[in-house]
Amino acid sequence: MLPREELLKGVENREEIARIVDKAEQALRTWEMALTDFLSPPVLAEAQQIFGRLTEIEYIAWGGYPQAERQRIGMARSHIRLDPSQIQITALDIAGNFLFDPANHRDFLGAILGTGIVRDKVGDIIVLGERGAQVLVVPEIAEFLETSLVQVRSVPVKTQRIDLSELKVRPPQKKEITTVEASMRLDAIASAGFGMSRSKMADAIAAGDVRVNWKEVTQASYTVKIGDLISVRGKGRLQVNEVDLTKKQRYRVQLTRFI
Repeated sequence: MLPREELLKGVENREEIARIVDKAEQALRTWEMALTDFLSPPVLAEAQQIFGRLTEIEYIAWGGYPQAERQRIGMARSHIRLDPSQIQITALDIAGNFLFDPANHRDFLGAILGTGIVRDKVGDIIVLGERGAQVLVVPEIAEFLETSLVQVRSVPVKTQRIDLSELKVRPPQKKEITTVEASMRLDAIASAGFGMSRSKMADAIAAGDVRVNWKEVTQASYTVKIGDLISVRGKGRLQVNEVDLTKKQRYRVQLTRFI
């Protein structure tokens, strides 16, 4: 069996990671792939960090399309080859006329959870404006939602299964940014990347609204590095791409902001 306590030591999302370790041990016992429900990005990042150190377990993550935030993890003994097609995911189309009563991500999620479905069974929700949304779910709840999800806000909807190839995923909008800073402090880099004052960014960091590589960071002086992904609640994400030293020993930083 796996070194459970060692794996769980210091993890931020202990309860969720413990359930994933249970799945990994199940895979070792049964010699078959074990599959999690949908994981949030912070849990997914911690799980991948943990399982990346284990030689006895092979894992793969998939959320239905390449840019999916919420994904399921499949785990098996290391000699068993895994493929995204083995990660069972169903797509649903939620169609309605939202021209006069627009609905956002929260509205669609609230309607789904209002049927009694728990959050872990639901992946990404792709909002399609006035015509509704598409949602990724675990297959076992698809039929239930087809009959139970009949209204979002005041709008009657028709919920039906579609093929994953029918997902209307828009490519992420990107903005390339170059900034020159005296240090690689989180508050300095993030304020430049998100166009916020440094004091407001420091407040956001202290409030727990900022994550680096999906882990909450509450110290404005935290040093970021190449490859780090910075996310601010309600503002999107920022990737640190390249860092060069100028002649005046300042840091020229190339950033990509995902909107």
